[in-house]
Amino acid sequence: MATLTFKGGIHPYDGKDLSKNKPIAEAMPTDEMIFPMVQHIGAPAVPIVAVGERVLANQKIAEAGGFVSANIYSSVSGTVKAIEKRRVINGDMANCIVIANDNMFEYAPPIPVKPIAEMTKEEVIGVIKEAGIVGMGGAGFPTHVKLSPKDPDKINYVIANCAECEPYLTSDYRRMIEEPEKLVAGLKIILCLFDHAKGILAVEDNKPDAIKKLKDLTLDEPRIEVKALKTKYPQGSERQLIYATTRRAINSTMLPADAGCVVDNVDTIVAIYHAVIEGKPLTERIITVTGDAIRFPQNFKVKCGTLYSSLIEEAGGFRDAYPEKIISGGPMMGVSLFDTNVPTTKISSALLCMKKDDVKASKPTNCINCGMCVGVCPSRLIPSRLADFAENGDKGQYELYHGMECVECGSCSYICPAKRHLAQSIRTMRKQILADRRKK
Repeated sequence: MATLTFKGGIHPYDGKDLSKNKPIAEAMPTDEMIFPMVQHIGAPAVPIVAVGERVLANQKIAEAGGFVSANIYSSVSGTVKAIEKRRVINGDMANCIVIANDNMFEYAPPIPVKPIAEMTKEEVIGVIKEAGIVGMGGAGFPTHVKLSPKDPDKINYVIANCAECEPYLTSDYRRMIEEPEKLVAGLKIILCLFDHAKGILAVEDNKPDAIKKLKDLTLDEPRIEVKALKTKYPQGSERQLIYATTRRAINSTMLPADAGCVVDNVDTIVAIYHAVIEGKPLTERIITVTGDAIRFPQNFKVKCGTLYSSLIEEAGGFRDAYPEKIISGGPMMGVSLFDTNVPTTKISSALLCMKKDDVKASKPTNCINCGMCVGVCPSRLIPSRLADFAENGDKGQYELYHGMECVECGSCSYICPAKRHLAQSIRTMRKQILADRRKK
């Protein structure tokens, strides 16, 4: 049994049996493809196509709006129908390029690349930047920025986040089972950028077959090690993953690079392989469509811009009545959807459809001071007290009790016997304080 882990955490029902044994299937794109200009942290991308223009699949349609931003490519060929505000995953109206898919799948030439042995480090990062690759675990941080720390020589570890600790999600697992060679090759590309770094493939021990495959592939790779982690949520959270694998700690004021680490998600690393070796931009990803309301849970290779409603149809539709809860992402950190006619993006990892909304069905009661939220908090905070401060608008006390160290994992809300919405209150206050700081 793996012992690499962190203090705190929970063991929710993982729901992975619904889709873990379903091989990746190709999902058909929709007739109308929608590409939001914000699919990443940082400045929105800027459209470089015009309404009425015909575009090809893998053609750049929007350029990064700054250093912390990312290019966006069309995943289909067709005609630009509109550049306008459309509804996106979080419910906002965002600027989008709308393309009428002609279903001809004519492709633009690939990004120019050379054999990896002939490329400089700057050229490798340049290709990654040009390909529009971002963190595909959910954060969407532009990968070329992450791979450009102030002092590359101080990076000691490149960690492949293979934990996939969020319940129900199995997209990374299927990647590891079906395309482990691309994952290892992508990790080796990143290691080329950091002369003193060791690669770590960090996998939870509930995936023994994936661990074996990766160990077999890296037997003759002295710079790469496979580490089995204890299965526990949120084992895949960046801070917890770094601590479990290296025993190095970071806080909210630090980046992983400050602890000598770089962390990338499985799909991100595979995207790096496709870009640097094949010259392929980021236009598709693996998405798990699952939950007890889905007729045939599945893992799909999805072209970005495809509507979520289409993926539901691909999975056989709903079993019975319309589900009470639909989430983009996992149940712990995902975003609830009130409309499935919104586009998938680079950071769409899953679509979870549940017959019953357990959160809505549970009514909060008064805190009983049991301390269970304290025991599971991976940041070693006092969530019940932070929620009190948040609900009373006391920003001073909130910061005094280290509320900014919250990783927003939701473990406290999950374990609370009083069913208090602890994580929601804490998260809301944290966003308010961050917004205040940006104004100064």
